[in-house]
Parts: sequence; C-alpha cells; structure tokens
Amino acid sequence: MLCDRDRQLILATQGGLPLVPDPWQALGQQLGMPADEVLARFQRMQEMGVVRRVAAVPNHYRLGYRFNGMTVWDVKDEAIGRLGQLVGNLPFVSHCYRRPRHLPYWSYNLFAMVHGTSREEVEKKAGLIRDVLGEDCHGNTILYSSAILKKTGLRLKKDGS
Repeated sequence: MLCDRDRQLILATQGGLPLVPDPWQALGQQLGMPADEVLARFQRMQEMGVVRRVAAVPNHYRLGYRFNGMTVWDVKDEAIGRLGQLVGNLPFVSHCYRRPRHLPYWSYNLFAMVHGTSREEVEKKAGLIRDVLGEDCHGNTILYSSAILKKTGLRLKKDGS
C-alpha cells in the first residue's frame, strides 16, 4: 500500500523526472525530503511492483527517428532464450520480447523494435538481427508504425486514488 509520501512522489513525477543532473535532490527539495529518501522510496516501490522501472522515454520522432519497425522473427523455440538475449543486447534494439505463435496464421515468436531515420536504415538493422539469429531463424517481417502512441507512466488522481 502507498503512504502519503509515496503518493506525493508519484504525483510530482507523473510528467517525468526533473531534467537536472540530480533529479532525486530536486524532487527532495520540492517535497521536503532528503534525496536519499526519494531514491529509497522509488526503489521500494519498484520492489513492490508499484513502479516497474525508472527510465528515459525519448520522443524518437523529435530526435529524427521517424521510421519505427517492429521486426518479428520465427526462431526455434529451444533457442529463443539465448537468441532473445543476444538481440535484446544489440545497441539499436529498444525492446525485445517473446510472444506466442498463433499457427497457422502467425509463426513469429521473437519481437524486436528498431528505429531509424529511413526505411532503409530499419531494414539494415533488421539484417544485422538476421545475422545474429543465423540458421535458427526461419522467417521474418517488419511491421512499420503508422501512428505515434503517447507513452505515460503511473498516474494518480489528485485526490490520491
């Protein structure tokens, strides 16, 4: 259960962390608590599952990455753990995960999101993923984004619910 101080932190960060060198200190000053307490509260909320993660969520469109491709791969099930780890560690893959197949219509079980400044760049990155997957890959395609979805974190109403 969240206490009032945790709720204050969530309300104060719903729009994002302060863009300063020490966001914990800035939040602490704003809320009247030490920076180490701010950080400890976030860590505890993460351990409890209230907060999944604290991370930067860049607007890739503003950074010039207007081509977004969800690359989907049909890889051997017995190799997916190892291959998923390799693909997820590639510097240009923003997220990578396993999904169930839906045969006979959908054979893809490994998904990896890549961004690029052109369609050609996304396809080149997909080719690099293909090289990593090697003979364990039986097929792939790229699903390109057609709209931007707003990404937001945990939200509380001002009354605390």
